[in-house]
Amino acid sequence: MARVAVIDPKTATGEAKQLLDAVQGALGMVPNFVRVLANSPAALKAFLGLYGIAGTGALDAKTRERIALTVAEQNSCQYCVSAHTAIGRKAGLDNDEMAANRMGRSADAKAAAALTFARALVKNTGQVTKAEFDAVRTAGHSDAEIIEIITHVTLNIFTNILGKSTEIDIDFPKIELGKVA
Repeated sequence: MARVAVIDPKTATGEAKQLLDAVQGALGMVPNFVRVLANSPAALKAFLGLYGIAGTGALDAKTRERIALTVAEQNSCQYCVSAHTAIGRKAGLDNDEMAANRMGRSADAKAAAALTFARALVKNTGQVTKAEFDAVRTAGHSDAEIIEIITHVTLNIFTNILGKSTEIDIDFPKIELGKVA
């Protein structure tokens, strides 16, 4: 059971209601993660704004989900691994690729470089080496893509911390940490 209220979209009011209704309209559901964020409409609005902007950049949906999976596994966030496994499937990732992604690997060389960089960002709290930075660039990532990798890592660290600290009930097919989806 979550440590904070899980806001019911049916009984929410004001700005929280408007934001939850918008999520329902866009996704066809309101994940528990979003319901917990709705305790603070300002926090939910900020998250939805950044999440929306981050989804329109140079990185494709598969790479964004690969990053989410590697960061969630690295940070041991079962809610996020479960959520992004479901979202990753919708983005076109298969089980083998997602299992590799969770370990920071990919069959796609350019994506693998993004994941290696993402893991280095998490491990070193952003203090990556010149070699790590050069490797992601050498793999073919533009400056825009590198900035977006950093953005997605940051966004996913936020969701991992929120998921773990509030102990949100998993409302996606549950995936065990460290195991194949």
